[in-house]
Amino acid sequence: MQHQQAEVPAMEVNMNLLGKLESLGFPRARAVRGLHHTGNTTVEDAVNWLIDHENDADIDQMPLVVINLDLETPQPNDITEAIKLKEQELRDRVRMKNRDEEKKLEREREKERIRAGKALLEAKRIAEENERQRLLALRKAEKEEEKRAREKVLKKLDLDKLERKQALGLPLENRAANPPLPSIQEEKSSLPVKSVSKADHMRECLRSLKLAYKDDNAKVKKAFQTLLIYVGNVARSPDEEKFRKIRLSNPKFQERVGSLKGGIKFLELCGFERSEGDEFLVFPRDKVDVQSLNTAGSLLKSALTNPYFGLLEKMKED
Repeated sequence: MQHQQAEVPAMEVNMNLLGKLESLGFPRARAVRGLHHTGNTTVEDAVNWLIDHENDADIDQMPLVVINLDLETPQPNDITEAIKLKEQELRDRVRMKNRDEEKKLEREREKERIRAGKALLEAKRIAEENERQRLLALRKAEKEEEKRAREKVLKKLDLDKLERKQALGLPLENRAANPPLPSIQEEKSSLPVKSVSKADHMRECLRSLKLAYKDDNAKVKKAFQTLLIYVGNVARSPDEEKFRKIRLSNPKFQERVGSLKGGIKFLELCGFERSEGDEFLVFPRDKVDVQSLNTAGSLLKSALTNPYFGLLEKMKED
């Protein structure tokens, strides 16, 4: 205890000046130090000292011993204008410091918002680019399929033409100039075996439906258009329950899709499930795969616009 008292000197203050400093809003610890270090001269000197030493580490520590002196030094009765100005200057300095810190924080927050916005835009750009590449690859595959289908049809027509000439005993064309076309069976055996994907199942389902009603193109077209609406609604608004639920007994649904071979099966391949005693087809929200639905939509559009859709697979079977 004696060691602490030796470290902190006793500070003498004029109680009259101390009261005036406290009336200005200075804490007692600061007022005591300001008066002590200026020799209890004037309030203005003490205020100047406090402004110059406001960042001292011990400025707010109360001295251990304070000797109260009531020195008879002449003091002005009124606080001078200079003291008021110093007080205002101190307050303004604190206010400006707080304002600068707030501006700095706001700039940092704005920079963070800009960084987050750029990251979001970049992620969106990458997703759109991936989707564009996927659609390009799908369209390329459809064009190649259409090309192969046309070639198969032309080859089969040439073979039929040769067979009819042989049956009628007509002279055949020069085989040296036109080598015989390979048989369909030989080409069929040389085709590589591919794994069957969900898209293959969807394509086969649409092909079977088209072949089952090949004599009624209007019915097939109406079925494909209706399926495209169902698939597109779920892909665009997966959170809308009304798009993810179909009543099987609905007369229009039965007429356009439900009564056709393969119509309900295609919806099930897309993700619809039977529920409530087979009364409804329901697409669970957590099972919605937008990419798979986009593939289904592309297949339906191809089936509607490509006159050779499904012919290649049919000829392979034959």
